[in-house]
Amino acid sequence: MKLFKCTNCGQLLYFENSLCECCKHVLGFTPEDMTLHTLVGGDDGTYSLHGYKKPFFGSGKNQPPKFKYCKNHEFDVCNWLIPANDPAVFCKACELNHIVPNLADPEHLRQWRLIEIAKHRLIYSLLQLKLPLVSKIQDIEKGLSFDFLSDADPSQRVLTGHENGLITLNVEEADDDKREQSRLQMNEPYRTLLGHFRHEVGHYYWDRLIDNSGFIDEYRRLFGDEREDYSQALQRNYNEGPPADWNQNYISTYASSHPWEDWAETWAHYLHIMDTLETADAFGMKVSPRVADKDSGLKAAINVSPYQEQNFERLLDLWLPLTFAMNSMNRSMGNADMYPFVIPPKVVEKLSFIHRVCFASKVG
Repeated sequence: MKLFKCTNCGQLLYFENSLCECCKHVLGFTPEDMTLHTLVGGDDGTYSLHGYKKPFFGSGKNQPPKFKYCKNHEFDVCNWLIPANDPAVFCKACELNHIVPNLADPEHLRQWRLIEIAKHRLIYSLLQLKLPLVSKIQDIEKGLSFDFLSDADPSQRVLTGHENGLITLNVEEADDDKREQSRLQMNEPYRTLLGHFRHEVGHYYWDRLIDNSGFIDEYRRLFGDEREDYSQALQRNYNEGPPADWNQNYISTYASSHPWEDWAETWAHYLHIMDTLETADAFGMKVSPRVADKDSGLKAAINVSPYQEQNFERLLDLWLPLTFAMNSMNRSMGNADMYPFVIPPKVVEKLSFIHRVCFASKVG
C-alpha cells in the first residue's frame, strides 16, 4: 500500500486514519486518485482538500472540489469520500455491502469495524489492479457483494464462502481467539481476515476473468480441470488429505483439493505479494544481509510499483529477500513466520499467469 502523509503537518498516516493525531485535521480517502487527503470542513457540512492547487479528477475548473463522507463514517468504519454532488450515500467499498451485522449489538459493531478495515484494504488492491468492480446493485449478474453474518444457532454455523458474486463471512472471523482456534483445527499455517477476503474474491474473479474466456485452456493446463466434481474433490481431501507431493505443485494443502481452490489460494497469495511489495516500495526498503554472498539472491532494493510492473519474475526476485527479512524479524520478536510459505516453480508459473490475466483485464 502507498504511504500517506498529512499535508498540514507532514505526519505519516495509516490508510485507516480519519484524523491526524498530530494536528487533528480530519482525513478522507478518495478512490479516484487513491490518496488519503487532509481535509478542511465547510459550513455546509462538506469538505475540501487541504492545500488544493489544481483541478481535481479532470474537472477542468479551478474551483476546489467538495466531498462528503461515506454514510458508514458515522459508525467509524469508513474514511472514504464521495463527491458532494453525488446522490450516492455509500462509497465504492461500502456500496458492495449487502448485509451487515446488527449494529445495535456493541459486539457486532466492534467485529464489523475490524472486518471493514480488512475489506477496504482488499478493495484498495482491486482498484490498484484496475479490475472490473461493480456492486450487485449496479449489475445483479456480474456484480460483487458481501454478507457479514453471525450464527443464529450454534448447530447451524455461518460458513465463509462465495457463490455467484456474493461473499459471505462469519463475523466471528474478526476475533483473534476464534480465528486461531479455526486455524489450528484446519491445520492452516496462516489465517487472517484479509486473507479470507483475498481468497474468496479470487473465486469471484475466476468467474469474471477465466470462465468462458480465452484464458480457460491455459488455466486448465496450470491448475487442472475445474469440471471435476467439486463436492467429491473436497470430501476426498478431507478424508485422505493432500497428495504426498503437494508442496511441489501447490501453495497450500487446501489448494490441492480442487482447481477452483488452487486458483483462489494462489490468487490470495498474489494479492499478498502485490500489496506488501507496494508497501515496501513506499518505505524505500532495502534488504542486504551482511553475511550473504553477492549472488545469494537475498539482496534487493525494492523500488518498483508492483501494479505497474508487467514482469512478474522481477517482483518475485524482490519478494524472496523481503519475506526472508520479515520472517527473521518476526522470529526475533518470538512470533511465527510472517509468511510461512515456500513458492515452488510450478506455483511461480501460476502466479505469473494470474499477473498476466490481471494486466489483460484492466479497465479504465
